Amino acid sequence: MVDVPGHMNHHERARRLPLVTESGRVTRADPMDRSRNRAVKETIREELAAVGHPEWLEAVADGADFDWEGLTRRLRSAGAGRRRIARIRTLAERFERPYPSLMRLGVTVDEPFEFAPGQYVTLRAHDTPRAYSLANGPSADELEFAIRRVPGGRLTSQLFEYARPGDEVVVRGPNGHMVLADPSDRDLVFMATGTGVAPFKSMIDHLYEQGWHEGSDGERDVWLFLGCAWEDDLPYREEFRALDREQPGFHFVPTLTREPLLSDWDGETDYVQQVFLKYVAEGALDGADLPERLAPFRDEDPATDVDARVRPAGVELYACGVSVMVDALVRAARAAGIPERHMQYEGFG
Repeated sequence: MVDVPGHMNHHERARRLPLVTESGRVTRADPMDRSRNRAVKETIREELAAVGHPEWLEAVADGADFDWEGLTRRLRSAGAGRRRIARIRTLAERFERPYPSLMRLGVTVDEPFEFAPGQYVTLRAHDTPRAYSLANGPSADELEFAIRRVPGGRLTSQLFEYARPGDEVVVRGPNGHMVLADPSDRDLVFMATGTGVAPFKSMIDHLYEQGWHEGSDGERDVWLFLGCAWEDDLPYREEFRALDREQPGFHFVPTLTREPLLSDWDGETDYVQQVFLKYVAEGALDGADLPERLAPFRDEDPATDVDARVRPAGVELYACGVSVMVDALVRAARAAGIPERHMQYEGFG
């Protein structure tokens, strides 16, 4: 196992950070995901029609309770296969998910304060503190956070229910040791799951704003591998896609494990660490001692048309997300040959 440094769950330590402001204010609390219940319901109906019972969904309405377990029993009695039942249950989980579940939160503070791209602060609102990575670069006019709704989570549920422009907040910090390295000629690889991409949004913004994407021999390749379940779970997806179009050296590779259930998504669908291996330069993994679950991906073709490839020996890597996932990401990177001294990673949860 990899010793993954954590930060998001260190509430007591974060509460002792230096005070940034007693009178910060919320400027925006905007959803980044979408309500897709109409499409989800139609897809479930199609699955039920395949077993001859589309009417079993008639009782479902937005906001109404529905006996999904009872529906599963009906499907079994009708002879539905395990895969179809699993698809319907996954879609049902999406249908039941509160909206919004992904939010862009903006906060202004009294005085500008210095932080390094990749650091986090503690945000206190409604008398509850929570550590969040800064998603903005140091030169931005306001602080920005990408927040995922966690049922029963500290502060997150309250922010989704009550955060409004003008609300007062307290900010403490910054903290965190995973920060953007000084400019070099090495390419960069960012690997994240979900809102773990927030510190990388800060780093990438700063990188291009300062011109650090230019090395002595030309433009550095900058890779962002971002894994989520659904397409609208991708924080800052439009910003990253725009950067991909505008900057020849920036390669945005999202991978979505559940999206094909709901749309015609034809991009990557495997886990981030597996997808990463598909983009490693030919021959770079020869002889690499990959874990059994990763080994098959060294020979798989990418699902995208990106021409560039990752050359592990010339890369600096950053990984962030749920600790279990970061552990797998880092092990994949080590097996690929990325030098340990050029790797930084943090986990939460």
